Amino acid sequence: MTAPVGPGAGAPRRVLVVGSAGQDGSILVERLSAEGCALVGLDRGVAQSVGGAPDAVGVALGDRDAVRALVSRFAPDEIYYLAAHHHSSEEGPGADLAETFHAMTSVHVSWLVDVLEAVRQSAPRARVVYASSSHVFGEPSTSTQDESTPIAPTGIYGITKAAGMHACAFYRRRGVEASSVILYNHESPRRRGTFVSQRIVQGARRALENEHAGERFSLRLGRLDAVVDWGYAPDYVDAMLRVARLEPGRAGDFVVATGVPHTVRDFAAAAFSAVGLDWREYVEEDSSLLRQGLPVLVGDASKLRAATGWRPSVTFDEMVEILIRG
Repeated sequence: MTAPVGPGAGAPRRVLVVGSAGQDGSILVERLSAEGCALVGLDRGVAQSVGGAPDAVGVALGDRDAVRALVSRFAPDEIYYLAAHHHSSEEGPGADLAETFHAMTSVHVSWLVDVLEAVRQSAPRARVVYASSSHVFGEPSTSTQDESTPIAPTGIYGITKAAGMHACAFYRRRGVEASSVILYNHESPRRRGTFVSQRIVQGARRALENEHAGERFSLRLGRLDAVVDWGYAPDYVDAMLRVARLEPGRAGDFVVATGVPHTVRDFAAAAFSAVGLDWREYVEEDSSLLRQGLPVLVGDASKLRAATGWRPSVTFDEMVEILIRG
């Protein structure tokens, strides 16, 4: 693994986390706090300062002048841009797609550019890590994807995340150490309950509770044969840290994935097995929940592994057990 690059001996690392309250952001903040970093977190208009970092009250994404002033005053060593906008209306009938485009473009591109420009002008030594998504690959023709796979998104989320990656590359050519991490599905107990992983975990727990109460429970899911590359969120946060701390000149795009495909059926089997139940007695495939044309996205993290030594720390089954334990 490459040696971390950071502030001088004895000086706490100065870090700005944009999107600090989400799954990845909260895990990252805890990790950085444990390292003794001076930390500023921004999320949905709420700011937090830890470890002697300057007060960031009143700084909000979209306020270009306030962001630029914060970056200039704080002079961060590392910036993690994890802010993301998710909205189910992208696929709903009668949805206002223009509104979704504008909202996602603001978060994934415009506000990111404000940060990148502030770094270019006021904190040129800062390392920027932008959280992108496997959705930038759209519907790839290859069984696995790496950094050479064509970026060809098909949805608004992927289109705007891809635009953010291009913005990072644009600023990288102008001297900013900006990297994009292309994140595949990654889970933790902090994942929102609307994700299929959490629906399965909650379903397994409820099935066990109902068994003890002598009641019947069934969990309805869509495509059980849908394939996902699932990883463990703390491992993916560790990958971000490693990318941020590469030597100068090595910023770039990095796929973060396990490379191991599993089906929704596999996830259900592992989750129900973790509570001592047979998933086949509780899970039903519901055709009304089926989504056609789901792409198979499985990542190849060879570049990241070669650059940093990163590898997942837990297996798929171990990750599911962690989610069940909560």
